Amino acid sequence: MIKASWHPSLLRFKHPFRIASGMRAETPVVFVELQYEHITGFGEAALPPYLKGTQETVASFFSRIAFKETHHPAETEPLIEFVNGIDENNYPAKAAIDMALHDLKGKLLKKPCYELFNLDKKNTPVTTYTIGMGEPKEIIKKIKESGDFPLLKIKLGGKNDKETIRILRNETDKSFCVDVNQGWNEKELALDLIFYLKENGAVFIEQPLDKKMKDDGLWLKEKSPLPLIADESVQGIDDIEKIKDSFHGINIKLMKCGGMREALRMIEKARGYGLKIMIGCMSESSCGVSAAAQLTPLADWADLDGPLLISNDPFRGIEFEKGKIILSQKPGIGIIKVSQPL
Repeated sequence: MIKASWHPSLLRFKHPFRIASGMRAETPVVFVELQYEHITGFGEAALPPYLKGTQETVASFFSRIAFKETHHPAETEPLIEFVNGIDENNYPAKAAIDMALHDLKGKLLKKPCYELFNLDKKNTPVTTYTIGMGEPKEIIKKIKESGDFPLLKIKLGGKNDKETIRILRNETDKSFCVDVNQGWNEKELALDLIFYLKENGAVFIEQPLDKKMKDDGLWLKEKSPLPLIADESVQGIDDIEKIKDSFHGINIKLMKCGGMREALRMIEKARGYGLKIMIGCMSESSCGVSAAAQLTPLADWADLDGPLLISNDPFRGIEFEKGKIILSQKPGIGIIKVSQPL
């Protein structure tokens, strides 16, 4: 029989993490372990502010899961349906259970998850390396810390966006993309900045406008010289139909959609509309990020640098070679627990 246990923790950033909507030094998470016979599957529920969940709501969700004697972890589809039926919301909790079930299944079958999905590990993209908002000295320090990662992700949406890009270009000629986190509130301003960013070598722009500005989003897509990628505008599969005409692609995160199974469904639907795919993460440990990485052979871009930005990762998993995601041959989601989460 599958037995569940869980414990809350805090992931601490190496540097204060600033985006257009605010700043924080840590992110609450809840780690879950599903044990079947002598095998343990791991999962993670990360809870940044905008997801509106708490460690208490996640723990409450876990406490309501009553696995049956007939439940077998190799049969993930009916198990995920069973878990999803407990609550309409609580997507980070669902994501944690989903990845733990996939981890269990992979370990039982002695296969990494990307093989369970019939994906080629050689087809992974590079990940972006995130440079949060901050003072010039802070930004320069983070750029230097990016090492051999070739694609930077610059957080914009403040009063000094052009100055930030000038600092970037003075320090490096690396390719970069931009994440605005809904920080631009005027479509004309947004378009002006996008042309400026293109002139300076930007690859794409993520969530330039507030998700409520739907008509402005349509206008901006028609005129933008760079691809626009939806993040806050897309949570699950039902949102894709709503935003397909306002963006060129979507950023899929397990914590938003509820796990790996749902992410695969989203990829298929988005591709049907000709949308680009980005696999992203919240501020997560190597547990959640390694699970998301299993899907990256299906992606155009990835933003999976979460473990690089924290100081207390309790797992070892995802690795990079000059920014390219290297998938482990370890079974399941490819992680090893190295310390007890605090």
